[in-house]
Amino acid sequence: QVQLVESGGGLVQAGGSLRLSCASSGRTFSNYAMGWFRQAPGKVREFVAAITGSGGVTSYADSVKGRFTISRDNAKNTVYLQMNSLKPDDTAVYYCAAGVRLFVTRGTDFWGQGTQVTVSS
Repeated sequence: QVQLVESGGGLVQAGGSLRLSCASSGRTFSNYAMGWFRQAPGKVREFVAAITGSGGVTSYADSVKGRFTISRDNAKNTVYLQMNSLKPDDTAVYYCAAGVRLFVTRGTDFWGQGTQVTVSS
């Protein structure tokens, strides 16, 4: 079992930055690809970014490419999402997820509880 706990959400003005963190329990963190997803009110949950278990390869949704950066520290069992140049459209609950095949299929095995990000105009 893997438990994921997100932190770092909040309220920020358009153009600002936030860094989300997701701490994982368990001893097999590096076995999992990690990802960030988000869900805005009235919309379906969507993929944001993913990173392989080693951290060597990343993938992004077109809507965040060039603005967001996913990274991980396997020694700390933590994955990060650095969000720059935030827009009001980025407002959503952001979820951390782990999955053995997440990077390839976006399939997830475990979810965090989510953290709210609100971008004001």
